[in-house]
Amino acid sequence: MVTINVAVLLIVIVVLRLRRRTEARSRFDEKTTVAIVLALGVLLAPTPVGQGILTLLGRLTSGVTQASR
Repeated sequence: MVTINVAVLLIVIVVLRLRRRTEARSRFDEKTTVAIVLALGVLLAPTPVGQGILTLLGRLTSGVTQASR
């Protein structure tokens, strides 16, 4: 039996949607993409990958803040 991870499926959908030309997108299409990306974020947040991304972004923002001083 083959199982598909929902997060991986959403990543594939987001990549395919973002490859389209900007001029061809409607407002509904953009809202749908945002909803899919938010769902992906909710799925990734509690995982070790999500925590790693959060830690990396925290270090990056603190580095930028210290560099601007």
